[in-house]
Order: sequence, then C-alpha cells, then structure tokens
Amino acid sequence: MKIFDCTTYYSEDLMLEVRFNILNKFVDKFIIVEAKFSHSGEKKKLNFNINKFSEFKKKIIYLTVENEPENIIYQKRENNLFENEKDKRTNSIRRIAHQRNKIIDGLSEANEEDYILYSDNDEIPNLENFNFETNISKILIFKQKLYYYKFNLFFDRISWFGTKGCKKKNLQSLSWLRDIKSKKYPIYRLDTFFSNNKYTNVKIIENGGWHFSQVKTPKDIEIKLLNQEHHDEYRLAKEKLPSIADLIKRKSIVYDHKAKSTDYKFSNEFKLKTLSLNHMPLFLKQNVKKYYEWFDFEK
Repeated sequence: MKIFDCTTYYSEDLMLEVRFNILNKFVDKFIIVEAKFSHSGEKKKLNFNINKFSEFKKKIIYLTVENEPENIIYQKRENNLFENEKDKRTNSIRRIAHQRNKIIDGLSEANEEDYILYSDNDEIPNLENFNFETNISKILIFKQKLYYYKFNLFFDRISWFGTKGCKKKNLQSLSWLRDIKSKKYPIYRLDTFFSNNKYTNVKIIENGGWHFSQVKTPKDIEIKLLNQEHHDEYRLAKEKLPSIADLIKRKSIVYDHKAKSTDYKFSNEFKLKTLSLNHMPLFLKQNVKKYYEWFDFEK
C-alpha cells in the first residue's frame, strides 16, 4: 500500500518546501498540478521548478494544465469575450475543479488499494499517528487547525476540514473528494443513499494537521486574493479594507468563514492568537531559525 499526496500549485515554494519535509517519511509520491491560468482567469507563467526541491525529486510527479475548462461562461460583446460579474465566482470554481481533476493523470502508478490524499497547497495533514493499514473507513477527513500569516498565529473560531482521502478504487474524481461534506452521517440518514457528497462510512481524524493560510508577504497575499476563488468579492471590497500589512501587524483577519455562501465575507474583523511551538509539526519545531520570519514571537 502506498500513499499519494496530491495538491495544486500557483507559486507557493515556501509552503511546498515545508509540506515535502513534513510528509516525506509517510508519502510515496507527491503529485503537483500547476495551471497556466489563475483562478480568476488571468494567464500566468509556470512557476514550479523541481530543482528547488532536489531532495524530493524522485517522488514528485509534476503536471500542467494548458487550457481553461470548456465550461467557462463568457458573454460576447462585438468581437470580444468577457465575464459578467455574476459569472466570475462560478468560473473560478470551474477553473479550480479543472486543475484538481488533472491530478488523476498522475495516478497511473497507484494501485487500487493505495491511498489518494488531496489538500490545497497550504493544508498539511498530520500523518504521524494514523495507521492506514488498519483503517476500515471509505473516506478520511483530517480535522485541522487554521493559522494565518505566521505558522503559529491561530484562528480559533472554526475547525478546518482540509485534507481528504480515500483508496484509489473509491476515487471518483479529485473534485468529488474535495466536495465531500466534512461530517460523518448516521446510517439512518436515507439521503446519503442518493447523495454524492454525504457519506456514513467516514473517519474524521482529530488533530489532523495544519492549515497555514496566507503565510506570505503582504504583496504576495494581495496577489493571491486577486486570483483566488473569491477574487470578485475581494476586488469590490479591497478599497474599504485595512491594508494587509496593517492586519498582519494587528494579528487580525477580515474574512468571515461562518458567513453563508451567498453572504458578504469580507466584513467583520477577527483576532488571531499566538500559540507556542508545541503546536507545530516536528519539522518546524526543529527549524525555527530557518523560518524565523514566519513565526510570531510577540505576546
């Protein structure tokens, strides 16, 4: 039985370096997919350089997405195509799914009993104490702590269900895996028999890892926000928001994770908490000096 760790990539070399080092002893292959378009539809150059990760080179399978998905919604005005505001979010979701689903092309080496784990780039599962050999659940969901800006600036308002996994024989697509509801439903829930994202045979793994969100410079955070799924909403809100540098300095975020999908998310301000290094993965605890700028040591 092998473990395939799968993720998408934009330009997050710091996070990939940390990811590879934390997971290397558990994972047999790393699958990385990069697209020539951002989630907002902007053309971009390919940024991944495998030579930066020479220690893990034999384990890495790198794939690229050359084109936009076929189901992008465009309107036509004279001879130009453009996206309506109402379609921008839908198109972003479709670009994300298109990039994720490319991962399937990298799984030719996987056997039916091998485990496929998917995470966004900044979601790192804790595999230290989980035994894949004895697992009997069809679907694995890792319950993770959410951090912002620094590896140890903790957002305690929600738990983050990031990494999800299953055996290759049960994998429908990577988008299917990502969209599974982060809940184990009771067997009497009849709707699970007809649903493609609600399941009873699920294992929620407590202490399941770390979501290191926006561990970047203010400039790079801005680039990410302008090109991610909610880029349309951020573009409309950004002029009224505090600067990213100011938010980092004050250890705050202005994104409401509990807002409904139809609600405005860039609204209330929430404070972050500085946690001790005891909460960090072993690799980061052993390399504090190397990543010193990415920790918060101020009380």
